[in-house]
Amino acid sequence: MADTSDTRTPAQIEADIKARRAALAETLDEIGVRVHPKTIVGDAKAKVVSNIDHTLGRAYVEVNRVVSDVKAKFTDDEGAPRLERIVPVAIVAVGLVGLLALGTRRRKG
Repeated sequence: MADTSDTRTPAQIEADIKARRAALAETLDEIGVRVHPKTIVGDAKAKVVSNIDHTLGRAYVEVNRVVSDVKAKFTDDEGAPRLERIVPVAIVAVGLVGLLALGTRRRKG
């Protein structure tokens, strides 16, 4: 059998009840803020923004790496252009543009 004796005075019991009511009211207020639609939307927006920032940061780093790799292939250690690599790429690019131009002319004519 449980011991039901309480040695607290009525004033102490009332003080405990008052303290518990205050704690409960604070908890309920906190729950109300957490489940409020504006709070939920704000949290969701913050999470999306964080994910976008993270993704953009990773994309920026990857693009930077690719640009550096390409630049390294077309310049020497001192940063001077490597014509033996640039000229063939330029010739291919001009050839492709020429082929596209011819293809467009033939369709119109």
